[in-house]
Amino acid sequence: QAMVSKLPVYGGGTRTGTWMSYGFDPELSQWSPYHGALYAVVDALAKLAATGGDPLKSRMSFQEYFERLEKDPLRWGKPMAALLGAQTAMNALEVPAIGGKDSMSGTFNTLSVPPTLCAFALTTGSVDDVISPEFKEAGSLLVCLPLPRNSKGLPDFELLKKNFAFMKTHRKAIRSAMAIGKGGLGAALAKAAFGNDLGVRLEGAWSAAELFEPAYGSLLVELAPETAWDLEPAFSGLPARKVGMVAEEPVLTWGDQSIALEDLRQAWEKTLEPVFPTRTKETERAVPEAGQSLYTVRSLTRPAMKIAKPRICIPVFPGTNCEVDSAAAFEKAGGIVETVLLRNLSPRAVEESSRILEKAIDQAQIVMLPGGFSGGDEPDGSAKLITATFRNPRIKEAVFRLLQQRDGLMLGICNGFQALIKLGLVPYGEIRDMRDDSPTLTFNTIGRHVSGLYRTRITSVKSPWLMGVEAGEIHTVPISHGEGRIRATAEELALLFENGQVATQYVDEKGKPSMDIQHNPNGSLRCIEGLTSPDGRVLGKMGHSERIGRGLYRNLTGHYDQHLFESGIRYFG
Repeated sequence: QAMVSKLPVYGGGTRTGTWMSYGFDPELSQWSPYHGALYAVVDALAKLAATGGDPLKSRMSFQEYFERLEKDPLRWGKPMAALLGAQTAMNALEVPAIGGKDSMSGTFNTLSVPPTLCAFALTTGSVDDVISPEFKEAGSLLVCLPLPRNSKGLPDFELLKKNFAFMKTHRKAIRSAMAIGKGGLGAALAKAAFGNDLGVRLEGAWSAAELFEPAYGSLLVELAPETAWDLEPAFSGLPARKVGMVAEEPVLTWGDQSIALEDLRQAWEKTLEPVFPTRTKETERAVPEAGQSLYTVRSLTRPAMKIAKPRICIPVFPGTNCEVDSAAAFEKAGGIVETVLLRNLSPRAVEESSRILEKAIDQAQIVMLPGGFSGGDEPDGSAKLITATFRNPRIKEAVFRLLQQRDGLMLGICNGFQALIKLGLVPYGEIRDMRDDSPTLTFNTIGRHVSGLYRTRITSVKSPWLMGVEAGEIHTVPISHGEGRIRATAEELALLFENGQVATQYVDEKGKPSMDIQHNPNGSLRCIEGLTSPDGRVLGKMGHSERIGRGLYRNLTGHYDQHLFESGIRYFG
């Protein structure tokens, strides 16, 4: 319902985050541009409140689309009505707008968009206050804070302020919350139940209208039963209504009717599946037994010279976007980071950057290629710019000296992994020309970019990058890529597993490697997420292990820290 992100800072950390939510119902706006825009504002603010933000300290921004106006007075009235509706809500709640974008081009031939005013609400706060919408625990009490409408379809703004105040004052007591919105209470209950596969048992008499009519500004709140009694005085003056209880069995029960949660989920997802697929047409393939075993032998290789604070070189290419997080992770682990910006606006700039990068690699013990979309992942595929740079004879020789003469390490994540594998550094440990059938990373089987949190298993502990974990450990890692599918010949795959070069694999809830797209987002063969060089000193992986820190992923449980960066520093100690 809303996005909450920690603010990035250099050389430290912060608890401050930014909230952003939206509101818009095209059907309501088609019926009345005034009401559509008014409730777009109300809905966006209610989502902030449900997520733990303070809606009354937020700022609004609007995106508008309307049909071509021409000389029709009725058409000219629609944007005016929408702006008046948004202004009515903002005046009543004392929330200002700070910008927006008008686009009066919503007509193509005889087709026109509905009167459209999308409202975006933004605020800041402490990430410790974040509330997520999925039900947390069976036995919890569910309460609805409704927002009544008058005969003109307008909300009680004073009551809305009281509901917002309740959410702010009692934020710590709320297990989950959701702004109800277009689908009504029934849809909100189903969506909140999907998260942890918990059911709902409705109590009392509920009409179909009460369950399924749009309820913009109304809030669904989950409370611990004992907390609910303590909060009873706080509900004074609010038309709060008990909805029911969270149930262990994944079923929604309403009187003598019940619906399995899985049936609801399939009905909800199938509408957009043809447009934005979440499943692939390929059937799930079994993972061979050889692709399920663990490699538990650690490498005893250590550098000849110990270094208290190793230096890390991080080249930054046009399109790279993970260098700040990567540098912060290494600095927190005790390293000294030098980022080198690769400038490419002229041949002279490229040459100067190459010389600076060569010098930085020669002074470093670790080279890390961060994630992003170098060169916009063009032409025809990812990491081409990084690969071309590292095939420069000067840079290639510097990498040779790092790995073969100074016992150094290399790490590549996401776009960096794509470069490592196209260079041959994984799985071969050296920059070499690749064969047509060499291991490579290619487009995800679903045919588009994927982004989410996935479980991965430590399959091998051969690499010094994995000194801080044990074989079989499972971590949750964020992924974000369009080309993350490992392809290789069956013979080479078998050799990689035999040599302990498969560092990590995508796994299901039981910790088993799985080809199901729910667990293996790109369709990678043998579920491979990370590979190493033969000696383990070069590691490439798709998951963004650098994206860790307090306050992140508040709505999901799991172990996130793979101790990669501490292990890389420890290798030289």
